[in-house]
Amino acid sequence: MALANVEIVRRCYESLALRDWDGLWRDAHPDFVLKTQLQGSYRGPAESRDFIQDQIAAFASSVQEPDEFIARGDQVVVLVTHRAQPKGTNAEIEIKVAHVWTLQDGKVLLLETFPRRQDALRAAGLSG
Repeated sequence: MALANVEIVRRCYESLALRDWDGLWRDAHPDFVLKTQLQGSYRGPAESRDFIQDQIAAFASSVQEPDEFIARGDQVVVLVTHRAQPKGTNAEIEIKVAHVWTLQDGKVLLLETFPRRQDALRAAGLSG
């Protein structure tokens, strides 16, 4: 099951990179929640999509590249490098963050975002 969960999460990042919203939410549980550590929680695909679109609107480009997938039971921790270029600038931003995905019966139930990787590892019961 852990490998199947990793593949589901991997497909989510591929869909996000393409801005394929239908693909991103294909494996979402009916009670899906996106929980951010800094900006609150969002229920369901529509609310979550609106939040994500709002976050990327300020950037000419914005990419989340998974560096590592760590499967642990019904959770997948993903260490992510987020690269972005704010609109109207030549500046590039690179941030190392982490996401914890919780799946239930092959569906994504919860996605938690963490600005610090060690906090995500701790939240998943791994050493941070």
